[in-house]
Amino acid sequence: MFSLLVPRCSLLFFRREGSPLVDSKKKAIKAAKTANSKKAKDILVLELKDISSIADYFVICSGESSTQVKAIAEAIDEKFSKDKMQPLGREGVNFARWILMDYGDVVVHIFDKESRDYYELEKLWLDAPRVSIEKQLKPAIKRQKASK
Repeated sequence: MFSLLVPRCSLLFFRREGSPLVDSKKKAIKAAKTANSKKAKDILVLELKDISSIADYFVICSGESSTQVKAIAEAIDEKFSKDKMQPLGREGVNFARWILMDYGDVVVHIFDKESRDYYELEKLWLDAPRVSIEKQLKPAIKRQKASK
C-alpha cells in the first residue's frame, strides 16, 4: 500500500528506523563482493535505474550447487542484516535453484548453473549497462600477477 502512495523516486533512499542510508550502487557492489567471498561464479552487476522502475541494480551470480547457492544468499543476508538492511522479499530459498533477494533498489539473483543458462536473465536486460566490478572483487589476484 505504501508504494502505491509514494512515487518510486522517493523510495530510493527510504529507510527503516535505525537503518543507515546506503547508495544503491555501493549496496549492489557490496552484494557482489559478498557473493564473491562465497566463491560465486560469473558475478554481474546491471544498472537498471535509467531503463526500468523495477530496481536500480541487479546483481546476478551463480553457485555450483544448491548448497552453494544457499550459502551465497545467507552470506548476503547476514552482511546486509549487520548493516540494518532487510530484504523486502525473498523467493526460492527452499529449492535453491534461483534465489531472489529484493532490497528495493537492488535485487540479487543467485542461480544454479542450469537455471541461469535456462533463464538467461542477462540477455533479457541486454541494454542495461554493466557495472565494472573486477577491481573490487579480485585485487589480490591482480597484485600477485603484478609481482611476478
